Amino acid sequence: MTDRVKVVRDDTLLTIGAFAARARLSAKALRLYDRLGLLAPAHVDEATGYRYYRAGQVERARLVALLRRLDMPLARIAEVVHADGDRAAGLLDAYWAGVEARVAGQRTLAEYLRGRLTGRDSDVYGKFVVETVDVPEQVVLSESRHVLADELPTWIGASLGRLEEAARDCGGVTAAPFVVYHADVSAESDGPAESCVPVADAAAARAWSEERGRARQTRVRVEPAGRLAYTRITKAQVAFPQILAAFGAVEEWIAARGLTVTGPCREVYFADWEAAGPQDPVCDVAFPVR
Repeated sequence: MTDRVKVVRDDTLLTIGAFAARARLSAKALRLYDRLGLLAPAHVDEATGYRYYRAGQVERARLVALLRRLDMPLARIAEVVHADGDRAAGLLDAYWAGVEARVAGQRTLAEYLRGRLTGRDSDVYGKFVVETVDVPEQVVLSESRHVLADELPTWIGASLGRLEEAARDCGGVTAAPFVVYHADVSAESDGPAESCVPVADAAAARAWSEERGRARQTRVRVEPAGRLAYTRITKAQVAFPQILAAFGAVEEWIAARGLTVTGPCREVYFADWEAAGPQDPVCDVAFPVR
């Protein structure tokens, strides 16, 4: 006897139990997706409160479930499922790039912690190449703030952006921007940190600071010439606390050679941060030495 196949049309209403089975989801998950606006029932019975779904909604339900398999937050999933094809794909790409950057940073942190736990810090530090470079005297526009570690990335990006824009009226940027740490910045300690952008025209920089820099206490100062001991790190390695391994490597290198630290440590940003991938070099971790 020939089996009869029942074809379910897209507009057929299904109970939440039948729809859950078809979509391979639980009724509890469907109620959550409804509450968050990810997947609303096609019809809710006013008298009983029963939810009914159309067969054509199965594809969206499965899409939501698959995105959850990527550990995508529900708020981000809402953006994806409500976007059109190309934009939805772009949102997925942006999310996954963030995941890869986070994993790359966590991998670096795990290597650092493994060395700490086993007492083989030098094995971790040995992966960093430390060199020295002589830098000339620089006139810099700077902005300082007491900031904790979790606030630091946002503040660095914003402050350097403001200073680079101001530099256009001060003869332009003459060297890579950098951030100086005058005291420890961590989850408990708030620095302060100082963002610095070298500029060409000292007089113009002072005039700009007097006229427009007071709101953020922008100042002009001279960074003296000197020698830096530094190691170059990738975008993934910049994240806190994995960047601590780079600072530790430079400090160990300095001590092993009998050099003296003559000023606060710093991060020198020489690359386009937004365009860089997780494994692209973007920053020098450095200490002034003699």
